[in-house]
Amino acid sequence: MGKKRFSNSLKTGMLFALMWALLLLVGYLIAYGTGSSAFIWIFAAIGLISTFYSYWNSDKIAIRSMNAYPVDPGKYPQIVRIVTELSQTAGQPVPRMYIAPTSAPNAFATGRNPQNAAVCCTEGILQLLDERELRGVLAHELMHVYNRDILTSSVASAIGGLITSVAQMLFFFGGGRRDSDNNPLGGVAMVLLMLLAPIASMFTQMAISRTREFDADETGAELARDPLALASALKKLEAGTVARPLQSNPQTEKVGFMMIANPFRGKGLKHLFSTHPPMDERIARLEEMAGYSR
Repeated sequence: MGKKRFSNSLKTGMLFALMWALLLLVGYLIAYGTGSSAFIWIFAAIGLISTFYSYWNSDKIAIRSMNAYPVDPGKYPQIVRIVTELSQTAGQPVPRMYIAPTSAPNAFATGRNPQNAAVCCTEGILQLLDERELRGVLAHELMHVYNRDILTSSVASAIGGLITSVAQMLFFFGGGRRDSDNNPLGGVAMVLLMLLAPIASMFTQMAISRTREFDADETGAELARDPLALASALKKLEAGTVARPLQSNPQTEKVGFMMIANPFRGKGLKHLFSTHPPMDERIARLEEMAGYSR
């Protein structure tokens, strides 16, 4: 399992390098079109600033987006008990705990580090899962924090959003005008790059997210010492999120990629663009960890 995690970490690093290359490429397009190389450095700086803001405020943004409220220990003692136990087992601080008022079954963790982390369960997931399954889900979410996946996802999201916004601005305001006046073929190439860069960025961001989900499944199952509990929870969540999807809007879309299961309804082409790996594959990996053969 250690070799698999190393491979996933290496894959994530390579995907991040690709996203930064796309961002700098967009900066280069502007520099080439305007004759000023300063734009490359400007967009690198914007990328760093937006990344830092998203990362530093990730917990506040996510909790506010879901209108979540703090856990009442008297009403939800099982959450407090499970999270406290798992945090102590991992030797980490106990994170803040929240409930999101929605029947859509899901959960997520957020925060820039274990000292500033928060875990959030929806009301729907508490109705769907038993305590053992909930423990598997919360272990998965805590490992997102301990694996520093919040930083990873924040960086990927910030860079991806910046690439898309700048490429759209260039397309609509003629970023390649200087080149197209002197070399029509070069102008066409630049327009194609402006169109394809956001698509490439989106697919790279999805690949990063899927890789981190596999890692959190594995390390979360190790923390809970019960891979089959998480596998059972994922089976229920697969059906539960289809029956009661989260309403898609600009606020919830900020959090959707953090959740343990894809919260939005999507089949066919939409399923292809999911930030979550296929449930069947995740479940199979967990069952393999437990020595279960189909």
